[in-house]
Amino acid sequence: MLYPETKSLSKEQMKILCDEYRRNNYIDIEKSEKLGVKRGLRNADGTGVLAGLTNICDVQGYDKDENGKVIPKEGRLIYRGYDLNDLCETAVREDRFMFEEVLWLLLVGELPSKIELETFRQMLAQHRELPDGFAETMIMGAPSPNIMNKMARSVLAMYSYDANPEDTSLENVLSQSINLIAGLPTMMVYAYQVYRHIYLHQSMYFHFPINGVSTAEHVLATYRGDQSYTHEEAKLLDLCLVCHADHGGGNNSTFTDRVVSSVGTDTYSAIAASICSLKGPRHGGANLQVMHQLDYLMRVGVDPTSDASVKNALKGILTKQMGNGSGLIYGMGHAVYTLSDPRAQILKKNCAHLAKTSGHEKEYDMLCMIEKLAPECMKEVNGTKKHICANVDLFSGLIYRMLGIDEVLYTPIFAIARIGGWCAHRMEELEFNNRVIRPAYKYVGPDMTTKQ
Repeated sequence: MLYPETKSLSKEQMKILCDEYRRNNYIDIEKSEKLGVKRGLRNADGTGVLAGLTNICDVQGYDKDENGKVIPKEGRLIYRGYDLNDLCETAVREDRFMFEEVLWLLLVGELPSKIELETFRQMLAQHRELPDGFAETMIMGAPSPNIMNKMARSVLAMYSYDANPEDTSLENVLSQSINLIAGLPTMMVYAYQVYRHIYLHQSMYFHFPINGVSTAEHVLATYRGDQSYTHEEAKLLDLCLVCHADHGGGNNSTFTDRVVSSVGTDTYSAIAASICSLKGPRHGGANLQVMHQLDYLMRVGVDPTSDASVKNALKGILTKQMGNGSGLIYGMGHAVYTLSDPRAQILKKNCAHLAKTSGHEKEYDMLCMIEKLAPECMKEVNGTKKHICANVDLFSGLIYRMLGIDEVLYTPIFAIARIGGWCAHRMEELEFNNRVIRPAYKYVGPDMTTKQ
């Protein structure tokens, strides 16, 4: 251990506490349904409870008929009125780094002009370098084995470097947002370097940000020891950032951001809370589970060119006879999307070439087979009636592997992509909603007041 362990409870003490808790605590799920509780803030059909209005992002995965029945459709992701597919097609066709344009779009509501974009890029470049002494004191001085944990703590620490941290005016929140959007990738890479040195006993290197590069290029240049990368690699990472930039106000980390912002707290607390939400494996860590599952399938000899071989393995996973015993096929299914997740299709299409040239073609083919066969397997084994499609996590992990990015950074990269969306939703919550978010919980525990 890096630091002395805090004295823990004995096994006997812990058993007493846990046994007592389990004896006295229980929530009947059936009672929840009878009382009309929207568990997980979900309707009975799995769709999200309508909790607010937003101008920022629209996640479209289904329609509803006049009777409220869900009608599946091809997925669309709309940023401020612009279709994600159109933005990514423009980026590829015109060979443009699009992430900075999307950040501007999310923050202010319209795509930037050439002059605005250049100004914004300069703003980000000027704020990528962390405050004097920050890396040494806040990152090297208190390392963490979890990069997301260190990123959340680093964001909170930035409060101490701000002369007006509690000012929630639009001007100040925008300023804080740009500082954090620019600085978080640097925090991520520095936290990783310290992690390598302290926990893996490997060399670490801190590269200063290079002026005039995109966010994707900045990440690759500071992450790699020789600071080299290809244009294709940087463009692919840029597309990943664009695809993860926002996903509406109802996803867990963005809703966390809105809940915390609704009480008027500071920007650093709100963004750190969002990072802590995204850290959860049921939100931000799914692409890592996809890669572990992929490695398992390749290791046990499943043939990615054989429908029968892949289908047999997927059925084995669903029946918990294969895989990690969870019964889940990772990278498949989504709370909103039914027929397709546009992010998954964009990444699938644009990573195919690098997969072939970097020696990852078999892994890519296996993921394509999972996408093709998993819905049929889930229907046959589990009787699944809902439409199942590949989600963004199915291909994003493979892209990060092809870029040589350590798997401990998969979720942190999600965070540096999503922070612009978090900041946009925070501003919208502060400017227009002006009401503390406070849902109700019904008490169903014992009534001890009647006992003598």
